[in-house]
Amino acid sequence: MAARFSQDLKAEPNLTPILDLVFQLITFFLLVINFKSAEMDLSLKLPVIGSARPVETHGQRGLLVLNIDNAGDLKIYGRPIKNIEGYIRNEAQASMLQNRMTPADLEAGEELPTTIVIRADRTTPFRMINRVIRACQDNGFRNFALKAVNKET
Repeated sequence: MAARFSQDLKAEPNLTPILDLVFQLITFFLLVINFKSAEMDLSLKLPVIGSARPVETHGQRGLLVLNIDNAGDLKIYGRPIKNIEGYIRNEAQASMLQNRMTPADLEAGEELPTTIVIRADRTTPFRMINRVIRACQDNGFRNFALKAVNKET
């Protein structure tokens, strides 16, 4: 009778720990993925400058990457932004909330700690870049970085 009882038992693997591990790995990789690369419009032909160097991010609390194509259109995550001033105003308000600042702080001479990284196509007219810079300055941004490349790619 004992022999028959042992033949009826089947050993099946418990998949719960393995599924739990896979879920944790997926969650980990989603948390550490670099979303900054998605902000960059790779179709832009950046200007070539021999002294170009990486953007200094030490001491900065945030970066806002603005892509300006050769027609002067502002693109964020590949989507064109029609109301440039409105978009920058919203980003300034978000930066103020994040840094616990009020409009009175900006009027008192303080500046937003966010660095604006401008990636403009080499054929973009300067008046278009200047429009974006002025909109940023009007909303409290004072730290700017213009992106360029060291050599032709």
